[in-house]
Amino acid sequence: MDKQIVDIDMADVGHGNPAWIAALEAGKVLYFPNFGTYGKAGFAPQKEELALFREDIRDPKSRNISLDSGGNLKGAAGDDADKAMLAGMIGRFRAEAEGLLGNLVPRYGEHLRRGATSFRPSVVQTRVQSWRADDRRLHVDAFPSRPNRGERLLRVFTNVNLEGQPRVWRVGEPFEDVARRFLPRLKPYAAWQAKLINALGITKSLRSEYDHLMLQLHDAMKSDLDYQKNAPQETFGFPPGCAWVCFSDQTSHSVMAGQYMMEYTAQLSPLHQYDKEASPLAILTRLRGHALV
Repeated sequence: MDKQIVDIDMADVGHGNPAWIAALEAGKVLYFPNFGTYGKAGFAPQKEELALFREDIRDPKSRNISLDSGGNLKGAAGDDADKAMLAGMIGRFRAEAEGLLGNLVPRYGEHLRRGATSFRPSVVQTRVQSWRADDRRLHVDAFPSRPNRGERLLRVFTNVNLEGQPRVWRVGEPFEDVARRFLPRLKPYAAWQAKLINALGITKSLRSEYDHLMLQLHDAMKSDLDYQKNAPQETFGFPPGCAWVCFSDQTSHSVMAGQYMMEYTAQLSPLHQYDKEASPLAILTRLRGHALV
C-alpha cells in the first residue's frame, strides 16, 4: 500500500499545489506538522481558554461540543462565561481552518458549504460505545439519518492537547480497494425501504442507493474484526500543534488514542472537485455500472 499520509510544510503552502490536491482527492491525509508554529498560521488556545480543557466541559449527553454554521453552540456544560469562551475558541479555529483550505484548494472556494466545528475534550481510549459508533474501528464516514447523495465531507483537524499527547490514527487502504473488498457482501438497495424510513422520519431525506452503499460499507468495515486487524493500514500519532486534512467519507480511518482535538467540517458537491472521477460517488457508480443518485 502506498503511503497514505503526505507531509507538508506550512511555509510551502501556496495556492492549489496540484500534487497535494490529487493526493487529497485520492483519499490521502495531508499532514501539516508545523500548523501551530509557522508565523501567524495555526491555532493555539488563549491563556484564559485553558480553563476549558477539562472533560466535564462537555454535556455527558453529547459526544462533542460543536458550533454550527449559524453560530449556535451545542453540547457544552459550564456557565455562560464558559460557553461564550468555547464559542469564541471554536470560531477562531474555524477561521484558521477555512484559511488553510482557501490556500490548499482554492477552486472549491464558494462551493464549500460550512458544516459544524467541534471541540472534543474526551479521552478516546476510555470511551464506551456500540461497535457502530466506535470510531476506534477503521471506517469511512456515513450517517444513517442524513443522506447526502454523494456530497463530500472535507475535514480539518488539529491536536490541542496541552500535555504533549498525540492523537493516534490508523489510516487504511484506498477507497476503491475498500469498495471492491466489501461490495459483494452488501445487501441490495430497496427503494421502497428508503421511502418507508423517510416517511417514518428515520431519515431527514430520501436515502439514495449511494447513501445505502456508503452506510453498509461503514458497518461492514467496523463489524469485520479480521479486517480491522489485518487490513493494509498505517498508524500515526499527530502531535499537538499540527493539523491534518482529509475527505473523511473517502479516507479509511480510525482514532485510537488522544484527548482534546478540534475539527472543522465543510461539505462539497463532487461536481466541484478538481478530479470528478476520484469521488466515492464516481467510484461506486463505476463499480456498480449504473447511476446511484
